[in-house]
Amino acid sequence: MKVILFCGGYGLRMRSGASDDMPKPMAMVGPRPLIWHVMRYYAHFGHTEFILCLGYGAHHIKDFFLNYEETTSNDFVLRGGRTELLSTDIADWTITFAQTGIESPIGERLRRVRHHLDGDEMFLANYADVLTDAPLPRMIEQFARRDAGASMMVVPPQSSFHCVDLGEDGLVGGITAVSDMPLWENGGYFVLRQEVFDHIPEGGDLVADGCGQLAKQGRLVAYQHRGFWKPTDTVKEKAALDGAYARGERPWAVWEQDGVRADTRAVTA
Repeated sequence: MKVILFCGGYGLRMRSGASDDMPKPMAMVGPRPLIWHVMRYYAHFGHTEFILCLGYGAHHIKDFFLNYEETTSNDFVLRGGRTELLSTDIADWTITFAQTGIESPIGERLRRVRHHLDGDEMFLANYADVLTDAPLPRMIEQFARRDAGASMMVVPPQSSFHCVDLGEDGLVGGITAVSDMPLWENGGYFVLRQEVFDHIPEGGDLVADGCGQLAKQGRLVAYQHRGFWKPTDTVKEKAALDGAYARGERPWAVWEQDGVRADTRAVTA
């Protein structure tokens, strides 16, 4: 299945300085940017056709892939001045780079790359800035057997705040952690059918318009995931992921969990 990645936002809360024009998916986690980790996740499950919805800072993403260094994250042998890769990351990937506007909402970005889907009835979509260990094949299978237009992965609230139950007299009746409440939030991993385009107007949004209308019609399903899921909306969250990577604590790297690299072909560069 094709994978659409939304990677054109400003990422204002991730900025390190006034002149920093790096899009959020290019924030580094270990030796590679966020978008690479998300793409490796999908590729691990066999989904290697990517459509990147570019916008702000697009040249950073283009440059990264156009000048991709396989030796950064793969073992290799240097023999007679030639590099023999013992494994590869992206040799079997197909990546379409599509400029979808600087100010475009996510729904509009999706509309602008529809023709790149080549009429495929089902496809995947992602914000390109959230990491997870969710079982993607199960998510897809659950959706495929349902009569629905879209599936949204949902996760428990991540906030560390507490909700307070107040009575009319101002007395507190109870205190509950947000994470313990019967609430779910959008996890940013979607499985979609072409039907979703029927509900996204020009300049519209994927969730508020597309998923919102499908929900009203009873045609939106949710995949509940209680495992690892981490966003990178702030510098603090990005630093936490980077630190976890350095400690070898990276449950999102499902391609490493069996102890064998997914691609062990030897390639001479």
